[in-house]
Amino acid sequence: MGITTQLSEEGGQLNIVIAGRFDFSLHAEFRDAYRNLPPDIKYVIDLSQTTFMDSSAMGMLLLLREFAGEASADICLLNCSPEVRKVLSISNLDKMFNMA
Repeated sequence: MGITTQLSEEGGQLNIVIAGRFDFSLHAEFRDAYRNLPPDIKYVIDLSQTTFMDSSAMGMLLLLREFAGEASADICLLNCSPEVRKVLSISNLDKMFNMA
């Protein structure tokens, strides 16, 4: 379980897959996935394998959004389970990210 990343060939999109629990234990790994990249690329976070998400995961998503340019950030959250979607909805993060 953990994080898998893949940068597109042209370097314009970073895909991040979160498997298992998305919590504080993944903080450093999640940050390391993007911190050496240009902020103005597209970020796709695949949550299809995410079984749990807590408030620290929401904080990590907000830190990524800040890094990527706040309102101009191009971040898409893919394949959210009903449970994860509910957490994002309750916290209003579903309004801050593209959801697919």
